Amino acid sequence: MWAYRFSAVAAIFVTIFLGWYVYTSEVTNSRPFRLGLDLSGGTQLLYTADTSAIAGDTEESLDALRETIERRVNLFGVAEPLVQREKGSSIAGEGEERLIVELPGVTDANEAIRQIGETPVLEFRMLTGGEDIVLTGTSTLPGVNDLFGPAILTGRHIARAELQFGSAGGLANEPVVVLYSDSEGTQIFADTTAENIGEVFGIFLDGEPISTPVINEAIPGGTAVISGNFTAVEARDLVKNINFGALPVPIELVSTQTVSGTLGGEAVRDGIFAGLIGFALVACFMILWYRLPGLLAVLALSLYVALSLALFKVIPVTLTAAGIAAFILSIGMAVDANVLIFARIKEELRGGKVGEAAVREGFNRAWNSIRDSNISSIITAIILFWFGTSIVKGFALVFGLGVIVSMFSAISISRTYLLAFPPGEGRMGRFFYGSGIH
Repeated sequence: MWAYRFSAVAAIFVTIFLGWYVYTSEVTNSRPFRLGLDLSGGTQLLYTADTSAIAGDTEESLDALRETIERRVNLFGVAEPLVQREKGSSIAGEGEERLIVELPGVTDANEAIRQIGETPVLEFRMLTGGEDIVLTGTSTLPGVNDLFGPAILTGRHIARAELQFGSAGGLANEPVVVLYSDSEGTQIFADTTAENIGEVFGIFLDGEPISTPVINEAIPGGTAVISGNFTAVEARDLVKNINFGALPVPIELVSTQTVSGTLGGEAVRDGIFAGLIGFALVACFMILWYRLPGLLAVLALSLYVALSLALFKVIPVTLTAAGIAAFILSIGMAVDANVLIFARIKEELRGGKVGEAAVREGFNRAWNSIRDSNISSIITAIILFWFGTSIVKGFALVFGLGVIVSMFSAISISRTYLLAFPPGEGRMGRFFYGSGIH
């Protein structure tokens, strides 16, 4: 028994330490909670993606687009941007591809748009018509989409770019941009150049032809040189933008929405207030109705809350209003497990068992129900996270994590507390482990 009491005291100290960590890290802003757009304020941008020029796998290109923009917006100080795809409907009745970019904490929408817009759309396209037109490095060709086929390689196939100075277009020491393809791009580049010797292979940046070289021989190395009569500054900026992530698919801004940080602050305060009131009411009910086991359950729930909040900071989890609701709901799940355990222990006491035997048998009988209930909740959370939208994903993640921690709290912490103070014999034992007015 004393070993369990020592463990119970240790659990109380762990609760105090975790609570201190959560509080101080928030007050000192050393590791604050990550708040979603609805709580912290920020900007939401809605783009449509033009997939008409994609020759290969559209889904793969759109996934690459999402990853590229996510990587891009991270570069200007966004703690945790949310970039997700969405299928919309166009006027023609066909589904259009949309991209939703949420930037928590970024309230300057124009700056966000400018930063994302700086990322170039880089394409390599084969000339399919108009061979009699004189092709020059930077000339704008009439009817480009009619003269050139769909993109064979895009920015997502580029591993890196670098600035060099060489001879191109008859000029010495001209700034040029050298592109190095990834393994997939290298293979495509080698096959394309081997099969199209003597053909024009146009390099396009944001829809404009910046270089239209003729393929003289197969190029197995996957290296391309862009010589568009750049200045040193232009070439340097192009290298920077390509290395930051060239967009594999053109995008067009459809709408902009700015969420006020003031409204977010009110939502946080309301969520905290609701959580405190809910926890206090649950604690009062548990103590008044279940007496000593209720008090021990409140101690276990305190560790559950402190541990969950610490995990939200360490992982970290982006909290939204839906996430806060999920966390409060998971507290109810944790209470439900304790109530089930207490009911089974009372049945054992009525059957004549006392002390550790009653507690152990009560836990054993309650475990199957607790396990099945929590596993079904975890499966539901996984399904919601896998198929849901961003708001649903936030709810599912917090709820699933909360259920897992509540299982640990119920089968480990509550069990330790109850074994440290098992029901005794006699009138006092019956009183402390009774319930309600009985």
